[in-house]
Amino acid sequence: MRSPSFLVATIALSACVTALAQGPTYQLGRTPSQEEIKASDTAVSPDGKELPPGSGTAGEGAQVFAQKCAACHGPTAMGTALARGLVPLGNTKPVKLEWSLVPYATTVWDFINRAMPQSKPGSLTAEEVYAVTAFVLFRNGIIKETDVLDARSLPQIRMPNRDNFLPKDPGKVSGKRPFGYYP
Repeated sequence: MRSPSFLVATIALSACVTALAQGPTYQLGRTPSQEEIKASDTAVSPDGKELPPGSGTAGEGAQVFAQKCAACHGPTAMGTALARGLVPLGNTKPVKLEWSLVPYATTVWDFINRAMPQSKPGSLTAEEVYAVTAFVLFRNGIIKETDVLDARSLPQIRMPNRDNFLPKDPGKVSGKRPFGYYP
């Protein structure tokens, strides 16, 4: 059995190493600047107030898709061995459904903006994101091919399954359970 002084020394050494790791050498624990906060705060809410200027249509999105998305999602957007297709949203099977698993169209824009293309996430311009979002929504039968998406029109799109998500007050659910509600 080890002596108590060995245990105390070990704890003291561990505390010193931890304290050094938190020091200014590693720039950990500092308050981020307002610019750093703004750069990382990219989430888009359902009302779309954070959406940037820009616009796009499904036709324009088809061109962007062919150039920057088809390598993973397939030339017909039905998926490949690397990634699932665009139809339907949120379902792993490339079978079109009457509803979507995404409650807000702004969620689609936000995901494409942050995560696509997978090889270089966040590299699409706002115009390209609006266009690809329009393409995805058109391919899912949610908008027309000629509809123009922008910061004003995108939040106005009512997703087909929007009302079947968790209610604001699950205790007031009557009849059948909404999708995703598991008490």
